[in-house]
Amino acid sequence: MNNHKLNRYKSHNMKQQLIHFTILAVGLWFAGLVEVVSQPVPVVQPSKIYFVSALDISQVQQGWGEPHADRSVAGNRLSIGGQMFTNGLGTHADSEFVINLGGNAESFSASVGIDDEVSKHGSVVFKLLGDADGVLWHSKELHGGDASQSVNLSLAGVKQLTLFVDSGGNHEFDHADWSDAQITMTTGKPTAGSILKEEAIVLTPKSSPKPRINSAKVFGVRPGAPFLYTIAATGDRPMAFAAEGLPKGLQLDEKTGRITGSVPEKGEHAVTLRAKNALGKAERKLKIICGAQIGLTPAMGWNSWNCFASAVTADKVKSAADAMVVSGLINHGWTYINIDDYWQVNRNAKDQTLQGPHRDATGKILSNPRFPDMKGLTDYVHGKGLKIGLYSSPGPWTCGDCVASFDYELLDAQQYATWGFDYLKYDWCSYAPEMESLRGNPSKFPAAAKSWSSSKPNELEKLQKPYRIMRAALDQQNRDILYSFCQYGMGDSWEWVAEVGGNSGRTTIDITDTWSSMAGIGFKQNGHEKFAGPGHFNDPDMLVVGKVGWGPNLHPTRLTPNEQYTHISLWCLLASPLLIGCDMTQMDEFTLGLLTNDEVLEVDQDPLGRQAARVAQNGEVEVWSKDMEDGSKAVGLFNRGYSAAPITAAWADLGLSGHQKVRDLWRQKELGRFSGSFTANVPRHGVILVRISPEK
Repeated sequence: MNNHKLNRYKSHNMKQQLIHFTILAVGLWFAGLVEVVSQPVPVVQPSKIYFVSALDISQVQQGWGEPHADRSVAGNRLSIGGQMFTNGLGTHADSEFVINLGGNAESFSASVGIDDEVSKHGSVVFKLLGDADGVLWHSKELHGGDASQSVNLSLAGVKQLTLFVDSGGNHEFDHADWSDAQITMTTGKPTAGSILKEEAIVLTPKSSPKPRINSAKVFGVRPGAPFLYTIAATGDRPMAFAAEGLPKGLQLDEKTGRITGSVPEKGEHAVTLRAKNALGKAERKLKIICGAQIGLTPAMGWNSWNCFASAVTADKVKSAADAMVVSGLINHGWTYINIDDYWQVNRNAKDQTLQGPHRDATGKILSNPRFPDMKGLTDYVHGKGLKIGLYSSPGPWTCGDCVASFDYELLDAQQYATWGFDYLKYDWCSYAPEMESLRGNPSKFPAAAKSWSSSKPNELEKLQKPYRIMRAALDQQNRDILYSFCQYGMGDSWEWVAEVGGNSGRTTIDITDTWSSMAGIGFKQNGHEKFAGPGHFNDPDMLVVGKVGWGPNLHPTRLTPNEQYTHISLWCLLASPLLIGCDMTQMDEFTLGLLTNDEVLEVDQDPLGRQAARVAQNGEVEVWSKDMEDGSKAVGLFNRGYSAAPITAAWADLGLSGHQKVRDLWRQKELGRFSGSFTANVPRHGVILVRISPEK
């Protein structure tokens, strides 16, 4: 049989066998002896694309403003380097957006850059973070006007993706766009996530029932000015106070611990403070310096803006003063109760409680109906052993469009002193050098101020002038009024605050209660330390712990517990003014613990007045060090990363040698004796704050 016939035979034979098998199978099936199982053909689902801007972007944390879908942070159409985009996410550095992927994503793509709405300003780095692996991708440093940079990243196996924008410059105008940002998913959908939850553990030990004096160790006053110093002391009451070596003109109330009066002449006075109760006694040295300089340690107090903002009233201010006493904060050195904007009359408000005449017939500024008796209010606060401050601007209007001080500086300073205020926050809003030509002609202010409100001159003399004018007006008052500049760091103001007579000077835009904002501001203070010292401190803005909200609705701070420990630790190392921003009538145990750790607060209030500097950095971990009066060093080990990490403080970086004692300040606990270095494991966004002292 040839091959051709053989193949035909085989084929025919196979067909016959198949027919016989099929008949047999069908028969068996009818007989119920076999079960035919149908195997479905798998269907391959196509990948699906999801735009990031369609997710719940309310979870975005950012340093300024609010995130916008398909718009810039300022609400404009997305535009980078002259190229327009229809889709994307507009944020402001520092910003962070967590997205849950469940390991089902294929890729992420976007075109990133600074929005054209800020022209040539701004400087940022975009980062993509994945799970515990850290940075999966980062852009180059991008500036305003640069073309967008593209990213196309595989996300295979990534369960959680974080879109992060790091401020590459001074945190201003960092309007960052994730244009055309999209995630390709194999299955499932991406969802907006939130920062990991942490347990709010109170590290601060309870205060001893025995007396402990916590007041500042140095105090400045001008000759003849009213003197008020409350000895801050913890311990069971009743408590008796004493003061040895008080200068002529001062007297102590032995029951309240308040020192009042006035010092007639310049000089330095060494005073010994004592406190005694049934369980023991304590003492502390105090140096009173009577001279031209006040504010020798950073101010500690409260400010109304971060909780009440435009909803502030005299009753809320009184409640804040009550809370500072009842909570015991006054016993830890907290002193000032400061009213921010909206105590004045507002030029545009329809609310009658903000309306009224701006000034009286002699030109003296008037408060709005919410503050019917300013002198009575200051007397109320002083009667509790506290001090009180208020707010104005060098332009004709404040940031909130209330009456401000331009061309009325001397009259306003006189009024503040007459009312009895002890602190002035002076905010740049609505001032521009061009208006100097209008002095003496206030009728032109309303028409001019609107166009001037965004003016930001670069000429140093013009930046300084309005602050010099108010400084001269305050100097003419027989009252010590702490002078706080708020100029947002324009013209590198930290370099000349002392020269112009400021007791503190803002170095940054306003803070918000996010890690992006707080860390973006705080860790950029490095390099400013050379310009800080007794009587003139750098101010990275107020504290955002507790219940905040910028009025009238409040919410718990969005900072995690570890981030709050970082916040307080860093601000104390920076010798920053410490101004509580929360509603003190609603403080929980955790918030109170943050604000009442005397060993931590002593870092801020150290008489040497030094600001910490960064002495070591390795990626996202940093070591900051501050010289203390007693020769020790306060050292912060900070983890800015996304998972716990060991951090080492090396003696070589700190300028130390030999054996050193290390004390954990938050836990108030000795950690032991170390040589060469100290290492600790630090949680995500957390800190270990220690004091390192030579072994005696």
